[in-house]
Amino acid sequence: MKAHINAITLAVSDLERSLRFYRDGLGLSSPGIVGTEFVRDERTPGGSVAMFTLDGGLILSLYSRTDLALDAGIAPERVAGSPISLGFFAESREGVDHILEQAEQAGGTIVRPPLVRPWGIYAGYFSDPDGHLWEAIYFLNN
Repeated sequence: MKAHINAITLAVSDLERSLRFYRDGLGLSSPGIVGTEFVRDERTPGGSVAMFTLDGGLILSLYSRTDLALDAGIAPERVAGSPISLGFFAESREGVDHILEQAEQAGGTIVRPPLVRPWGIYAGYFSDPDGHLWEAIYFLNN
């Protein structure tokens, strides 16, 4: 296996709301919701997904929590919450503040306001409307 991640999929409860949060609120580029012609049934997940190609080619996908659980063959409660955090690197303290302000204005929740950590970062946390945890980080020794 190559040490490279190509895609991250976030399970969401409302695909349109999440698309608005990431595209309209945070400014990530997306063609919108695609795959709507693939409709969920009792055994097959639906195909509706919103995708964002980030710098470096990483794809961030938003997929219905129900469809992701069905696709993976697991209980829906296994794709709820945020057992990890994802991060944005900012170029300044002001950049961290801006990311958090953008997230809050878009409907996210500030989980922890930014502050200087003893290990040399200025960082704060927010969560998206589905509770996925994100950290905005600036390395002080840049």
